[in-house]
Amino acid sequence: MVKQKTIKSEISLIGVGLHTGKEVKVTFKPAPVNNGYTFVRVDLEGSPVIEADANYVVNTQRGTNLEKLGVKIQTPEHVLAAFVGCDVDNVIIELDASELPIMDGSSKFFVEAIEKVGLEEQEEKRNVYVVKEIISFSDEATGSEIILMPSDEYQVTAMVDFGTKVLGTQNANLKNITDFKSEIADARTFSFLHELETLLDEGLIKGGDLNNAIVYVDKEISERTMSHLKVAFGKENISVKPNGILDNLTLHYPNEAARHKLLDVIGDLALIGTRIQGKVIANLPGHYVNTQFAKRCQKL
Repeated sequence: MVKQKTIKSEISLIGVGLHTGKEVKVTFKPAPVNNGYTFVRVDLEGSPVIEADANYVVNTQRGTNLEKLGVKIQTPEHVLAAFVGCDVDNVIIELDASELPIMDGSSKFFVEAIEKVGLEEQEEKRNVYVVKEIISFSDEATGSEIILMPSDEYQVTAMVDFGTKVLGTQNANLKNITDFKSEIADARTFSFLHELETLLDEGLIKGGDLNNAIVYVDKEISERTMSHLKVAFGKENISVKPNGILDNLTLHYPNEAARHKLLDVIGDLALIGTRIQGKVIANLPGHYVNTQFAKRCQKL
């Protein structure tokens, strides 16, 4: 009978939102039992609260986006993954903008902040969703599928196939959530060059730079695109490494992209609102299928 946990004291981080480019301060605060994960927009009148709940997902374009009564929370998945990975049940997440800071594109800095203040056991027992039978969800449009089956531990497998020469098929496995910090937390977000061009044209990734997103070059870079990238990233020179990624970054793992997709699965499934005892197998996961699956699990 595992007890619920929160953090011992509050701690703050400052960064920028990947898509908004706005500086944001986020503060993690201890929370009472059965609070779960709640976001508080301290920059808005009345400091409205938005629960980390799959029912509040409004879109999944380049990240998971929540909205409740007109109040938005953007890209919370890396923070939520950190709390699940660090065994935290209850926490209040205050922020003074709509989007969580991207930091280095992973959960690493959030995990380090949680470990710095430590955890505190609470009086109530943890609510765990014990998987008794196979649950599945698929998206015919993308070929994505998530399966949840019985297991003694919370385990996650992510399988991805990007259909490009620079980044083909990759798999990542997490056999026990206790290994999140060492195996998954520092896996950074990524994009393909062709996606990057579209995002820049749409005015997104204003907070992106070569230090918080791996960019896989899946096409020849035109002079126009190179100029665009130099302006966007504030750099005089940009080049492509032999392994097909833009310079200024070294991969942490050969399968870092798959590990990050696994990280996203954990963060998005935190929106179910309870711990999971079961094995997740995610084939071609993405924020849409992840959050749709979370909604399905809530109804069971």
